[in-house]
Amino acid sequence: FVGEIELGPGESRDLVLEISDRPLPEPVDPDVAWDETESRWARVAPRCEDTAARRDARHAYAVLRGLTRPGGGLVAAATTSLPGRAPSGRSFDHRYAWIRDQCFAGIAIAGHGEHELVSEAAGFVTSRLLDDGPGLRPAYCADGRAVPEERQLQHLRGYPGGRGTVGNLVNRQVQLDAFGESLLLLSAAHRAGVLSGDGRRAMDVAAGAIGQLFDTPDAGIWELDPDWWTHSRLECVAGLRALAECGVADASLSARWQSLADALLAETAKRCLHPSGRWQRSPTDTRVDAALLIPTVRGAVAPHDPRSVTTLEAVLAELGEEGFCYRFRHDDRPLEEAEGVLVPCGFIVSLALLDRGDREPAARFFEQNRSACGPPGLLSEEYDVVQRQLRGNLPRAFVHALMLECAVRLGPEACIPESRT
Repeated sequence: FVGEIELGPGESRDLVLEISDRPLPEPVDPDVAWDETESRWARVAPRCEDTAARRDARHAYAVLRGLTRPGGGLVAAATTSLPGRAPSGRSFDHRYAWIRDQCFAGIAIAGHGEHELVSEAAGFVTSRLLDDGPGLRPAYCADGRAVPEERQLQHLRGYPGGRGTVGNLVNRQVQLDAFGESLLLLSAAHRAGVLSGDGRRAMDVAAGAIGQLFDTPDAGIWELDPDWWTHSRLECVAGLRALAECGVADASLSARWQSLADALLAETAKRCLHPSGRWQRSPTDTRVDAALLIPTVRGAVAPHDPRSVTTLEAVLAELGEEGFCYRFRHDDRPLEEAEGVLVPCGFIVSLALLDRGDREPAARFFEQNRSACGPPGLLSEEYDVVQRQLRGNLPRAFVHALMLECAVRLGPEACIPESRT
């Protein structure tokens, strides 16, 4: 449709886009539609007055709500084919429900006390665990179906200059940390009083899968070639500890889960502890990785444990830059030439610093990373600090979830300025 509208001085016109599978009975009044939209979202999103950044925290909750379909499936992003860098070949379709993103969102919201999305997230993960057991996929369509295989759209390009991509290769992967994340989410749902009986059965399934698959190489949080990734193992330890401590089972069963967590931690330390005392990425990859901070934040190891302290110091020294954080060093190139900073890693550093009692630097990391957005206030996974540009698909669910979790954990006493958006 092509049209032309002429406006005189002081005149205005509203343009209404109707998306429907059938003609609407009558034209939509834009003023009424706008008022109804504002009213509905005002009821859905909590005011978040008790957080460090009221407007941004509320906005993050609204983003997570908007990415969630009825039934609880939360898509990792609303877009496809926005690559980190045009010539890198890294064009992905993230319009699917990753178990990890689902769990990060539910945990963040449970920390604030709003339970609707917590129960929905727990319900979605419960159904996937009960259906697939140890064969749990890292991601699903938002309605629970399998993710379609990746294919390229030759007639469409991504932006900036990437490939047009639909579907995802995630079906070919095992991501062991998804079982640990699931236990963390379901434990949070139990503490919030919204876990179903099926959810309790799903906990048993996830714990059993960890015992069965713990020694199996997996793709890890960054979806790389299979390896014995340290983060995946430690996140399973964190999930088992949460399960043992949430009060869902009797003392003997809880003790058994705690004992399993201890044994798995000991094996991981045997294989994956760097000579300097910090965690390394895998038994054969000695590099530091910002993801190795997550299990400490989730309770696998105490924040003042020497392994946690040394890992945090290494991340800050080797991967931190002016309040941002890279995920790991790819090669000998300067960090910014390999990829942008990972915004979720900055929020993870903030949480790790907060757990250690360093509130001021934690607040600085939070402030810097929540500012890495455009005018709509949407966060992508990657941010190019040199060109000051968002990179990759957006909005990314687990980035907004971590931002919300930081805002809740820091609390209003952090005295951080209001929204930067």
